[in-house]
Order: sequence, then structure tokens, then C-alpha cells
Amino acid sequence: MADLEPPASQVDDRKVPESGAGQGTDRAHPPSAQGAPDNRAQAQGAEDEAADPASPVRAVGQAPATPRQAYAAIDLGTNNCRLLIARPSGEHFVVIDAFSRVVRLGEGLAQTGRLSDAAMDRALGALRVCADKLRRRNVHLARSVATEACRRASNGEAFIERVREETGIVLDVISAQEEARLAVLGCHVLLEQGEGPAMIFDIGGGSTELVLIETGDAVPRIMDWQSVPWGVVSLTESFPAAADETDTDRLHRYRRMRAAVSGAFRDFSARLEPFRDAPMATGPRLLGTSGTVTTLASLHLGLPQYDRRAVDGLIVEATAMRDIAKQLSTLSPAERQELPCIGRDRAELVVAGCAILETILDLWPAARLGVADRGIREGILRSLMAGARLSEQNRALARRMKAL
Repeated sequence: MADLEPPASQVDDRKVPESGAGQGTDRAHPPSAQGAPDNRAQAQGAEDEAADPASPVRAVGQAPATPRQAYAAIDLGTNNCRLLIARPSGEHFVVIDAFSRVVRLGEGLAQTGRLSDAAMDRALGALRVCADKLRRRNVHLARSVATEACRRASNGEAFIERVREETGIVLDVISAQEEARLAVLGCHVLLEQGEGPAMIFDIGGGSTELVLIETGDAVPRIMDWQSVPWGVVSLTESFPAAADETDTDRLHRYRRMRAAVSGAFRDFSARLEPFRDAPMATGPRLLGTSGTVTTLASLHLGLPQYDRRAVDGLIVEATAMRDIAKQLSTLSPAERQELPCIGRDRAELVVAGCAILETILDLWPAARLGVADRGIREGILRSLMAGARLSEQNRALARRMKAL
């Protein structure tokens, strides 16, 4: 299989009608005993978008791309393994297959610095499902990335090699900067219209990325960014709840979580001061892509079960999200489990996500928060398809030149 390097170019993104199998976002919840997939309907479109010239891309087929050929993106995070497979539809794409499973790859990493055998086995099980889908869906180009857990683990490289040997999937352990870029690429179209800089954030399992962007053109320009090693898994494991935790204990633990995240973003917050003080006709704009924001948005809407169509693109008052975060932080795990869209699986990690979200709202005091159920995988797909279109254009030009 050849390695291709699509060129850089970026434009806007739009939704297309729903299509394909269900999948999940970067949800804040541990795996069930069976590691069951998180079935969430997913489909959206994209126009030409950037690909990092240094990004390795696997060419699954040798023939030139056609509209019927599929493209795939795999995102192995600290908490989830997620796959999207899509076909081009004009300048957009339609998702034809998807898969998501909570594998908790980073479980115990904060204490040991290593990926555990059980966590690696869970991830490999999910990646075998992904590999089977890639084979069955006539995938033309695929890019598979791994993030914070594999970046931090002392045995991360050995795990990547084991994945290659056992599944044929070549994982690219991307930098935090590339992770932030892909997240922006996948969801920036959902930002509210307005003037001045805007903030996009991604609360993951092992890290959180904040990206300050300048909008106005088709493609936002990244002005500054920061990644910190606090995600819903790493923060929860670093501030574990006691078995006999009282209301006072929960409040104290939540405050310690917030203080840790705030301290990690201190330098970035100082760099943002000129932008916060600058007059903005529309006020600061903020967009979040993560399981934390989609879960809290679901609670805000009072949904009996998760509905991506209701959540993706929603704009919520920041005060409402703060109120929900504060409420969740005071509840016992049993009480959180009873809430729709949280349940047993998500109850453990959602409080850490709330602590991160509230800290972000302190750092960038927007009046409203945009909610995105899209991110890294969509950014990857847009990159792959843009590169393929440009390659085809170059081949067509070469044929015309040869005919002269």
C-alpha cells in the first residue's frame, strides 16, 4: 500500500441528509462488560478541506478515486475507538458506515504510565471490527490516528506495532497540535456568525485542546492554541472519588479538579487577555466538540435518549450549561446514573468533563455555547477527499498537456 500526502486547502462544511450506520461521539463513559458499541446516528457533509502535507495516509486501493469509492477515518482516543466511512457526494460526503466502542485505552495510565493489557485487548477488539468494515466497504483511502493515551504511554509504540501486526491498521500517533487542527477542521462550520476571534475546544479522554481562531473567510485561521493533559479519564483517575464520599467531599473534589485544569491553562489564559478585552460586536463565540457538551446539551433539552439531530449545531446559553454542570457535580454516582443520556456507563466520568467545561467558560466568557457532534474523524475525511479531488485534477491537467 502506498502512502499519499494530500495538499493543504480548506473551505466550508455543510450537513447532508442522514445516512449509514450508527456511531458515537467522544462520549464520557467507561465500557460495559461486553464493550458494546455506542450506537448514535451520524451523517454530515463536507467541502474541500485541509490535509497536513506531513500526514500519513493509507491508500487501500490502487485505482484512481471514483464517486462510489469510500474513504475512512479511525480515531483511537483515550476513551473511545471510532470509525467513519463515507463516500463523496459532490463537494460533500455521505456517511455509509460507522462504528464506536468505548475501550478505555487510557485506563490506569495516570498511575502507571503504561497501557494495561486489558485496555490494549479492548482496543484491539474494536480495531478488528474497524478493519473488517474497511475491507467490506471498498475503502479507497483511510487515515487512522491515535491521540493522548498513545502519546503518553511508555509502551505506546509497542502497542502501535501490535495493532499493525494483528489488524493491518497503521495508526498515526498525532501531536496535540494536529489533534486540535483536525477538530477545528471537522466542526468550525457550526460556529455562530459574528466578528472577532472565536474559541473551539475538544474535551477528550486524556487531553483537552483549546483553539483560538479568526473567522471571516471560508477557512478559519488558527491564531493560538493550547493542549493540556486533562481529559475526562485522566482527570477522574487523578482525583478519584472515595467509596464513602459525602456531599462536602464531592464539592471539595470538584473544586480540586477545576483548580488543576485552571492551572494548566494559566499561560494560555494570559495570552488570551488582549482578545478578551477587545471590543466584540457579537461577544465571544465558543464551540465545543466532546461527549461532555453533547451530554449536557441533551440534559438541557430534556431528551429521553440521545438524538444527534437535536444536539449537533445547538446553541445553548452558557449559564444553562454551568447550572447543569454544577448540579451534576453535587449528585452521587447512583443519582447521575438515573439521568437520561448519562446512565451507568457515563456517570463516572461526566463530572470531570463538567469541571473542564466550567474552567473553559471562565477562560473564554461567552454568553452562548455551540455544541458539535463532529470533530477529528470529519476533519480527516474532508482532508482525504480534498486531496483525492486535487490529485484527480492534476491527472486531468497532465492528460490535457500530453494531448497538446
